[in-house]
Amino acid sequence: MTPQRHDFVVTVESPTEARNPRTEDLDRLSTLDVLRLINAEDHLVPDAVAAVLPELARAADLAVGALRAGGRVHYVGAGTSGRLATLDAAELVPTFNTPPDWFVAHHAGGREALVNAVENVEDQASAGADEIRRHAVAGDLVVGVTASGRTPFVVAALEAARALGARTVLVSNNPTATAPLDVDVLIAVDTGPEAIAGSTRMKAGTSQKLVLTSFSTAVMVRLGRTYSNLMVSMRATNAKLRGRTVRILREATGLAEQECTTALADAGGDLKVALVHLLADVPTALAADALRKTQGHVRQALTLLAPGATG
Repeated sequence: MTPQRHDFVVTVESPTEARNPRTEDLDRLSTLDVLRLINAEDHLVPDAVAAVLPELARAADLAVGALRAGGRVHYVGAGTSGRLATLDAAELVPTFNTPPDWFVAHHAGGREALVNAVENVEDQASAGADEIRRHAVAGDLVVGVTASGRTPFVVAALEAARALGARTVLVSNNPTATAPLDVDVLIAVDTGPEAIAGSTRMKAGTSQKLVLTSFSTAVMVRLGRTYSNLMVSMRATNAKLRGRTVRILREATGLAEQECTTALADAGGDLKVALVHLLADVPTALAADALRKTQGHVRQALTLLAPGATG
């Protein structure tokens, strides 16, 4: 499975590069039938992701451990993979009110390559290694995302991370290759050939979106950034979100809107403090103190405040 060079051209054997026999007549079909075929291929993705959930759980547990110890999670990718990783990292701050440096995305070619195709940046192994050496430290977790599993920028970044003492995860869509690196977790999602051969923005990209979203959400749940299935850590930065905080309080407590609005105001707009205040029936100052002691974990704070608890 080693890439072969022919006059400075690299060919990589990967299922995503193969021609899909189910879509060979794609250009003969009506628009609706083209869409039906693409949709049929897309239906294969969730099952492919389901097959790697044990490995994904291991990766999420590594991330939880790194963040609890004061480390960070780094995403590394190029092209579609890098853009999806950047998107996932960016959305965690407003959704879960995470510190902005908890999840850091490193995209080959930098910001310019996020919106424009920049030639050859994914082949720059030294740039990937240098990027991680500048930003990662021992104890961090570095997650490489690449459909082929071979992208030089990503591979070199993971090798550099390993040398630093960081833990490593590789997400790829190339299960036919043996583990290309000495990584802690290999997540190879078998999405097979694309509807358009080699267009990994399709099924491979969809699977990467599912993997990254599931991974980061599971990490947030484990770290207590939710209560039940409610976004109790979200940042209320506009009128719509401020309305959502009241609705979340009502859903979680079963209390009336006015009581929830008052509690939120008394908590200085802090949804978690208001929630613990209402559920534990304690003053807001005591609720805030319990949340500090449990690093913002609502259920643990409620346990700490339960009658007879010591802490």
